[in-house]
Amino acid sequence: MNTDLVLFHLLADRRGRPAALVLRAPGGLPPDALPAALTELPARLPCLLRADVPETTAAALRQAGWQPLADAEVLRADAPFDGALPPGVRYVEGDWALAPPARPPGQQAASRALALQLVQLVSRDADTHEIEALLRRDPTLSYHLLRLVNSLGTTGGARKVTSFAQAILILGRQQLRRWLNLMLFAAREGDMRSAMLLARVSVRARLMELLARAAGLDRHHQEQAFMTGMFSLLGVLFGSPLREVLAPLALGPAVQEALLAGTGELGTLLALVQAAERDAGDELAAALGALQVDVAEFNALAAEAHLWMLGVIEDAAPQKTGTDNA
Repeated sequence: MNTDLVLFHLLADRRGRPAALVLRAPGGLPPDALPAALTELPARLPCLLRADVPETTAAALRQAGWQPLADAEVLRADAPFDGALPPGVRYVEGDWALAPPARPPGQQAASRALALQLVQLVSRDADTHEIEALLRRDPTLSYHLLRLVNSLGTTGGARKVTSFAQAILILGRQQLRRWLNLMLFAAREGDMRSAMLLARVSVRARLMELLARAAGLDRHHQEQAFMTGMFSLLGVLFGSPLREVLAPLALGPAVQEALLAGTGELGTLLALVQAAERDAGDELAAALGALQVDVAEFNALAAEAHLWMLGVIEDAAPQKTGTDNA
């Protein structure tokens, strides 16, 4: 493994909610090489250190609020997780959220199908009245949209946004599409995977966008990188082949090829981010070299992407993110 890489993993609590962020840095980093965002993360979520982090690095992080993590506190789960934890275990790690979903309740399935219909409408630049009519059919999506727009401060505080047409106009089509993609993954009652899938896809999308920028790609390609990361887990979310889920969407060929064949610049970025998720340090370092992005910059971008993800999950769910051992 490349000794300079910093790798993150999000841990869940017994309810499947994001509960802590754990860091691995087997080679260690000098304190002055630690990304600034690492000092901001502990104020937002419990941040923990694996035992393999060298003491010089660990000492600097402890001063910023990071805490040691004992292996006995973590359960590894790659199959569906039912919420049962052995005594002494506080957190769940692994790919359990990527396991095929149980058949969703009718209301949940309908809500996600409606959100996907909205993505389709926005992708084909449908009339605002069509989008508004569909939004009216889902009170949860409607509530979150108005909450988002009213929180942006774009109206100068003079008055609140109360109509969907006004909200769509203020947000803009590109930001509306981003928001709808995120809301596809937002927590739905009965699907324990939702919050962790939202967190993972948020990091993927944001990190791919930041890497595209670091590699010198233009704003259009950066947006495509974000969309590729966002759509990469739709098959997992719906429990269907990704090709089938993507079929109704008006995606450009570059995004389609990246998602379905792993090719092109976007496919390379997606593979790089997936390597980071797997702790595949050597593969990740080689991909960064090919992209001409140095490891220190990647570490900073990864920390920034995780900060952005925390904002997303806080906005998507009213409850505070954290450990629940009750």
